[in-house]
Formats: sequence, structure tokens, C-alpha cells
Amino acid sequence: MKRSVLFAVLFSLSLHAFAIDTKLMVRAKAKDAKFVGSSIGGAHIIVRNTINGQILAEGITTGSTGNTGLIMKTPKDRFAQLADDKTAGFLAVVDISEPTFVRVEVISPISRKNAQVHASTELWLIPGKDILGDGVVLEIPGFVIDILTPNTHQYIPLESIKSTGLDVKANIVMMCGCPIEKGGIWDSEVMEVKAVVKKDGQVFGELTLANPSRNLFEGNVKIDGAGSYQVLVYAYNPTTGNTGVDIINCVVTE
Repeated sequence: MKRSVLFAVLFSLSLHAFAIDTKLMVRAKAKDAKFVGSSIGGAHIIVRNTINGQILAEGITTGSTGNTGLIMKTPKDRFAQLADDKTAGFLAVVDISEPTFVRVEVISPISRKNAQVHASTELWLIPGKDILGDGVVLEIPGFVIDILTPNTHQYIPLESIKSTGLDVKANIVMMCGCPIEKGGIWDSEVMEVKAVVKKDGQVFGELTLANPSRNLFEGNVKIDGAGSYQVLVYAYNPTTGNTGVDIINCVVTE
């Protein structure tokens, strides 16, 4: 019995002795924008074996969103690298002894649940053959939208808004946290941003939201009666196809 146990231990050790640490850089990049990094909470990365689902590496992208001029303004040549040593990414170190087909999963941005996108791709990892530089880059489409006014489940007396109307305000940024403003790199003037208001389940009004300052979008809708209201704000860029939505519910009381 002791000899068989010793043999099993030695056999297991011999297998691991041939395993090699293999490095894989994984990055999440916002569609039409920059990399998802520490400033917005990062993207959650999972590298798993496609055969049995075993997680081989897991972590959060950290670092900066990258060089704006290089990413957004410089024409791209073949093999040109977008990331530098400060650009957000997750360096997965995978211990493998043979070529392994893996699935790379990205949940981004991890701390903005109302805007999270799940993206994935698959590739072969070969022992000792590192994939560095830009590495594997997964695109994250969309906008992060946060409705600021009205608040979720807010009770609003009808008399307080009957003459002035209901203010609708939202904060909107790119999926990397990059700013949106008139005339900026991410120009609000080429985007369609609207609020759709429902009363007791029926569409009550639709309004275009103005962009008076960086990331802030606002408008006003007339309210003529008590009821349960839903406010949906969407952003749409017809050039890139980027879309984003946030929804809240509030109650207007007599």
C-alpha cells in the first residue's frame, strides 16, 4: 500500500514538473473608445479550460484607459500596438503542460451592473508561448447611463411639479468612463439621447435631452396627473451603432 501511494505521488509530481507557466495578457476595450481600467472599476476576466470548465486564471483589469492620441487619433498600421505598460489589462499566468484550448470571458465594467456586457473568445494556449503586448482584446459596446433625476422609487407630490414639470437628468459616459460633451472626442452632438416616459404602463411622453455640460444630459416633461411613472433614458450613436439604456420607476402622488 505504501509503495502504491508513493508511486502515485511521484507520478503526480512528474506531471507537474513538465507544466510551464504561460502568460496571456487580456484587455477590455470600449467600442469607439479606450481601455476599461481602474478609473471605472475594471473588467472581470476569467480564463477557463473549454473541456471541463476549470478556471485557469481570474482577475480584474487594472491600469489607465490608455493614450488618447494613439488610440483615437492616430491611423492604425498593421502590428502597431495600442497599449503601453500603463494601459489597463489583466496578465493571466496559466500553468499548462500541453496545448490547451481556453475560453476568455470578460464582464465589463464589473462595478456598473446596469451597463455590464459579457464578451468572450476562444484560443489555443501553447506551453511557454506567451501572448503579450496588446494581447487578447475584447470589445465592449455601449454606454454607461445613470439616471440622476428622478430617483428610483421616489414619491413626488403632484403639486410640486404640476407647474414646472418633471426634471429628467442622466449622467452618460463611454464604457471606459471616457467623457461625452459637445465638440469633444466623444461628441454628444452626433448622438441621439432621449427619455421615454410611461404612466401606468402607457407611453406618456418622449423628449430629447440636452447636454449642457460634460456627461450631463437633461430635459423636462409636463406631468398632469398622479400615477406610477417609468423613465427610460437611451443613447444611440448612428455612426458606431453604440447603444445604452437606463430605467427607473417613480410615483407621482396627489
